[in-house]
Amino acid sequence: MSLISIFSIILLASASVLCIALVIYLNRITTSIKDIKSEIQELTSEIKPLIASSTNLSEKLNRMSQEASNQLNVTKGIVNKFDERVDTILELEEKVREGFAGPVLDLIKSLSAITNGVSAFWNAYKKK
Repeated sequence: MSLISIFSIILLASASVLCIALVIYLNRITTSIKDIKSEIQELTSEIKPLIASSTNLSEKLNRMSQEASNQLNVTKGIVNKFDERVDTILELEEKVREGFAGPVLDLIKSLSAITNGVSAFWNAYKKK
């Protein structure tokens, strides 16, 4: 056997060992990729209900905020109407007060004058 034959045998043996190692590592890589694929599928199957639930929650929150906004608008309308009615009542009270103030003061002045007149007459009658 010549040196070239020995090197050829060593080279072929090394190539065979490398091919076997390559097959083993490719099998491991394939297994790892299958595991990753199955984990991704599991994750996807778990995320779909989560997304659906989040979408449902978002829709409910939007509805609730819209209803709350509508209720606030109704409440604002009621408060505005109440404020307008209170203003109307206060204006009416002021008009009534102004309408009675003049005649009542005149009546009080007249009664005071009559009282003073009767008092003066009575005092003069007592002196006689």
